[in-house]
Order: sequence, then C-alpha cells, then structure tokens
Amino acid sequence: MPTIIKRGGGRADYDRDKLRASMQLSMRKRPVPREAVDEAIARIEDKLLSSAQRELKSEKIGELVMRELKRLDKVAYIRFASVYRSFEDVDEFAEVVREVRPVRTAKRPKRR
Repeated sequence: MPTIIKRGGGRADYDRDKLRASMQLSMRKRPVPREAVDEAIARIEDKLLSSAQRELKSEKIGELVMRELKRLDKVAYIRFASVYRSFEDVDEFAEVVREVRPVRTAKRPKRR
C-alpha cells in the first residue's frame, strides 16, 4: 500500500482500521450491512493498489471514501462530506444535500 501524505505534509502508513473507523463513524446508526462496508473498503484498497503510486495524498483517499459512501448511504455520505470538506457556510452544505436528493417530479392535479 502507498504511504499516505497528510494535509499538513506529514506521512503515515496506510491503516485499514483507521479507514474503517472513519467510515463507520459516518454510518453510525445507519442500516448499512457490515459486508457492504467490507466490499467498499476492498474497492478503495483495489484503487489504491492499482494506482501503483508509492505515495498518495490523503485527499485522494477521502474522495474514494466519499464515492463509496455515496453508493452505500446518502446520509453517511453527507456526514462524511461535512467533516471532510470543512464547510464554511450553510450553502456549501445545502449543495451536497441537493447533490444526493432524488429529483422529484411535480404531481399533476387530479381530473374530475
């Protein structure tokens, strides 16, 4: 696995447990099966390995996590994104909510 370059410039070994803990924190009290989380982590690790890079910025892992959470659970995705992206205002938060909110079609009035 590549070495992780943190936002502050420090380096750390990849830690699967830290990745799992971060994902599980955002999925707290959400109905996501453990198997689905394991599969998401496996996909993230496959992408890390296939990148063939010796070092990778932590932001890249964050983006991979957000992509997987978006597939698993929209609420978990928003929770993670709100911390990861460090929203500055409500508008940034609302944009992420709009991103995952399903498009609703307008109801037609009933004919009599």
